[in-house]
Amino acid sequence: MSTQGGRRGPVGWRAAMEAALYGPGGFYVRPGGPGPAGHFRTSVHASPLYARAVARLLCRVDGQLGRPDRLDLVDVGAGRGELLAGVLAALPRETAARVRPYAVEKAGRPAGLDPRITWAAEPPQGAVGLLFANEWLDNVPLDVAEDGRYVLVGADGAETPGGPVGGADREWLARWWPGAGRAEIGRPRDEAWAAAVATLERGLAVAVDYAHTRAARPPHGTLAGFREGRQVPPVPDGGCDVTAHVALDSCAGPGAVLLTQREALAALGVSGARPPLALASSDPAAYVRALAAAGEAAELTARGGLGDFGWLVQPVGVEAWPQD
Repeated sequence: MSTQGGRRGPVGWRAAMEAALYGPGGFYVRPGGPGPAGHFRTSVHASPLYARAVARLLCRVDGQLGRPDRLDLVDVGAGRGELLAGVLAALPRETAARVRPYAVEKAGRPAGLDPRITWAAEPPQGAVGLLFANEWLDNVPLDVAEDGRYVLVGADGAETPGGPVGGADREWLARWWPGAGRAEIGRPRDEAWAAAVATLERGLAVAVDYAHTRAARPPHGTLAGFREGRQVPPVPDGGCDVTAHVALDSCAGPGAVLLTQREALAALGVSGARPPLALASSDPAAYVRALAAAGEAAELTARGGLGDFGWLVQPVGVEAWPQD
């Protein structure tokens, strides 16, 4: 096989993803280019309503924490910082003045980012506030198994069978993805999420992602590639995103709540309901704005689309789903 990226011979999918996404010249760390937004559409890019909903959630957490002098907002897998910028713009002035925003990302800091945002490779220790990870865990590298054996992959995407799955990986499969066939071993995601949650002293940790649970694991797995807005074969050569849906139920710690995005955003005031037709007569401009917002909300909450994303809500010394 080829030696793209300095690799020799096929390796497990976890090693291949790590090199393709985060190694030298990797998809997420190469300088320049459009960033993730140029290749796939997330809730953050779909509508500013999403950032406003996160801002509303942060305000609720703030209230539960007693409105501390410093309120941390940690965005894990921050991309180019779009979500943080949107949340900061949506916050009440008094709250925004106390917020300490952190963008956690392996790529370099983008030009023109709000100077209030601290750019870091790891979440800050001892944070008090909200840790939010939108479509981060699906890009945490993981191994793939088929019929009890690891799947190896070359830089050209060609797969070959590897050795038998053993140890902690075998235990994870037995508990979380039992049965024959193809499976994605989510143990690295469990560990990555637990480590992120452990950085919180008090507050709420939320992971939002393509997800499935033990009762409905996909029989053929979910590994996929994305490039320039199109799904492509998952070739780990650094030229495309390589992603797999997340077993959010295995990530969940004590007291965690699992919701669909549709449920979570509805609880945060995002509704796809059309505005009353009478508004078109009394205030046509307001009607047009409300209609556009309803369309964006409908996309964020759509069945079969973004609304089916999972929200893992993990409390640390606060309620699992804070109310106003």
